[in-house]
This record gives sequence, C-alpha cells and structure tokens, in this order.
Amino acid sequence: MPDRLPLLIDTDPGVDDAWALLMAFASEQHEVVGLTIAAGNVGLEHTVRNALKLCEVAGVEVPVFPGCAVPLVFPAEDAAYVHGRDGFGDTGYLAPARRAETEHAALAMIRLSRAHPGLLLVCLGPLTNLALALRLDPTLPSRIGRLVVMGGAVTGRGNTSVSAEFNIAFDPEAAHIVFEAFDAYDLVDWEAVLRHSLPHTEVEAWLDAGTARAAFYKAISQRTREWSEGRRGSHWHSADGLAMAAALEPEAATDWARHALSVETGGRLTRGATIVDWADRSGAPARARLLTGLDPARFRHRLRLALA
Repeated sequence: MPDRLPLLIDTDPGVDDAWALLMAFASEQHEVVGLTIAAGNVGLEHTVRNALKLCEVAGVEVPVFPGCAVPLVFPAEDAAYVHGRDGFGDTGYLAPARRAETEHAALAMIRLSRAHPGLLLVCLGPLTNLALALRLDPTLPSRIGRLVVMGGAVTGRGNTSVSAEFNIAFDPEAAHIVFEAFDAYDLVDWEAVLRHSLPHTEVEAWLDAGTARAAFYKAISQRTREWSEGRRGSHWHSADGLAMAAALEPEAATDWARHALSVETGGRLTRGATIVDWADRSGAPARARLLTGLDPARFRHRLRLALA
C-alpha cells in the first residue's frame, strides 16, 4: 500500500509497549519504518532483545535501532518490579534470530525523518533518544508530521512518585528538551489511562484468542497482570496501548485540551512532574494537546485487532 503513513516508534519494551507495538504492526494504514529503543522499563540489552522478539512473533521485518542506555543526566530506577527482570515477565523465551541494527537510535531518527518527511512519531518510553536527536539536529521537528507521547500526569496523580509518571520521571531533562523543541505535540498521560481502564476479565478473555500473538502476550504479561490486579484492583491499564490508539486513529479521540506544559527537573518532591497551565496564566505557548477522551469501542477494537 503506497499511501500508508510512515510510523516511527521510540519505545522501551516492556509488557505495555508490547501490546502497543502489536497494534502498530496490525494497522493497515501505517507502515512501521523503525523501532528506536531506549532503556526505561528495564535495561537497554533487554529492551532491544524484547523488540526483536516481538517483531519475530508478529512476523514483521522492522529494523530495530539501539539507543540510550541511561538518562541524559541523572541515573534512574527501572520498572523491573512490574515487568520482570527482562521486561517480558521472565518467561525465558527463545532468543530472537535477528540482530539489531548498528546505527544509533538518535541518528536513525534523524535519517528516517529525512527519508519520510511528515512521518508520525510515537514515543512510548523515556524521551532520551529523541532529546539526543534534537541536540544533534534541531531542525528535526520540521520533518515530523505529528508527535504523540505517552507520559506525564497532568494534575499530579503520578504512578512512580506522588506527582510524576514513569516515562517523564525516568529522564525529566530529556522531556524538557523535547517539549520545548516542538511547536505542537499530543500527550496521552497516565490520568487519561486511568479513565480508560479495562476489566481484567475482559482482557484475559481476549488473550485466549488462540493466536500466536495472543499466546505470547498472555505469557509475558502474566506477572504484570497479577501485579496490577493486586495493586490497582479489577482493571487493567494499557498506557502505551491508549497512546497508540490515539496515534493510529486520531478520529477516535473524543476530546482534547490544549495548554502550556512544563516539566519539573529540580523539585525535591516533584521532579518529573508535568505542570499544566490550566488557566493559561503564563502566556507561554500552548504546545501540548492533552487527550481527555477516546472512544472506548474503537480502543477495544484496536487492542483486539493486535492479537489476531
């Protein structure tokens, strides 16, 4: 399909990222031109390996570009306690046959933006790779048709600290660079995810679909789903899946709010917080378009299609 929209995904797989990547692979309207990989949910060695394995399970030959193994400035803790030490539930899956590319993720971002001007860029993890690419090439935003970021907690209801969401808190300096560089971007934050949660029983029924993708995802997500049910109750929160649904099908969004947004990099209690100027008092540019609603039926359809 020559008219498919080029899609570049920056990610740190991660159980949640895995479902979002399967959604992208299943989209007939998009061509995934690359996966740029960062450390985040777990270390870079694991996130790269997980990306390669997921491509193998899905039967796609998408190039995988290893990127930054650490945040730009300060070290950060990963989320292995949620995703398993290897990021995929410690299932001991067979190693992928294919190797990653040798080109660094930040350089791949710059090159692919030139090869596919107007591409859709979806960021599902810490923004370290994109921040580095912007430092290397400040003209990069002019070649991005749309930037969609999963991250933040727009009224301070964090999932890593009291006020901060994991992706932004892992590398706040990188997030600051990215959000200041783009004139406009779409943000799917953790609080939007909480509003679009799914019953565990419904998700588990989907995972019994009998396909190779569903079986693989059921296995790697078992530990995370048990952790989620124990800590968050009866509903599953597909953060990266929600961001990917909004990216792949913008018409599925029912409401957005546009405001100025800043990232706190120095606060003792608020490092990594995303501060939204809800009353538009600052006079700063309203670069952030914040997802406030997405059609639940379309969201479910995209999730289920990914497992087919």
